[in-house]
Amino acid sequence: MNQAIKDKLGRPIRDLRISVTDRCNFRCDYCMPKEIFGDDFVFLPKQELLSFDEIMRLARLYSSLGVEKVRITGGEPLLRRDLYKLIQGINEIEGINDIGLTTNGLLLKKHGQNLYDAGLRRINVSIDALDNELFKSINNRNISASQILEQIDYAKKIGFKVKVNVVIQKGINDQEIIPLVEYFKNNNIVVRFIEFMDVGNDNGWNFDKVVTKKEMLEQIGQHFEIEPVESSYFGEVATYYRHKDNGAQFGLITSVSASFCSSCTRARISSDGKFYGCLFAEKNGYDIKTELRNGKTDNEILSTLKHLWNIRDDKYSDERTEATVARRKKNKINMNYIGG
Repeated sequence: MNQAIKDKLGRPIRDLRISVTDRCNFRCDYCMPKEIFGDDFVFLPKQELLSFDEIMRLARLYSSLGVEKVRITGGEPLLRRDLYKLIQGINEIEGINDIGLTTNGLLLKKHGQNLYDAGLRRINVSIDALDNELFKSINNRNISASQILEQIDYAKKIGFKVKVNVVIQKGINDQEIIPLVEYFKNNNIVVRFIEFMDVGNDNGWNFDKVVTKKEMLEQIGQHFEIEPVESSYFGEVATYYRHKDNGAQFGLITSVSASFCSSCTRARISSDGKFYGCLFAEKNGYDIKTELRNGKTDNEILSTLKHLWNIRDDKYSDERTEATVARRKKNKINMNYIGG
């Protein structure tokens, strides 16, 4: 294993998150609201996206700096044509021992088998309600929760390890917490509840819309006998709990009420080929794509990647206040470019 480089705050690099497209077939209000991302919205042209060869080159170089895990995100990554070929290529890189993919799940039946055959084993599926009408109102594409649950069942049957991500917003879907815990407990799938975050500029975020980990845990604890689970590794973002009766687990991700900046080990590459050191980064990412396309050698690009991590000092969630949110409003990169 390569020795991981460290940033200004002493955090090692372990994870690489790559957004392969800025497009999505959902229009969830907290990520890509339909009022902003309408039918006439101009997404990145194909030539502005990193090619699979460029992504694999970056993954190989990052592996030599200590990256062990790669996660493919979007937008909706299953909209990227022949994605299984990228998975196959990354799977062959020495040092990369874990590949994951985050998806809304709608196209799993279409692409799941190819992805599995290419070596993908872990997927995270986003579903923010079990109630069909509520879920349709969240995704703004008339997609029912039952459609996504069918896709999850399919993915499990062909062998995927599935985790489910749920973004909780106060007054929108916080009443769904208990039904979601119950459903996925009975199906022995890990469900993770995520505090509503101020990612990007268009989701109308404020503190009043956040249901905190403490509030969620109190609600769950009133209905289920649970106990905490020890952290599995440095940099794990979720705090996990176990049901005492059947051992099924669920997680809580506290990006607002309890920052995990001090253990963040993630480098992020946006869909247009820029480096970001934080999910909440402002629109000034370093343009790696240009270096890749201007004939730079591996050693030259490696030197750039190392430098970008060495000077990284992002800790936005540690510093989040009403004032910092207001100051940075309209200047953060949107989630469809940088992934979740």
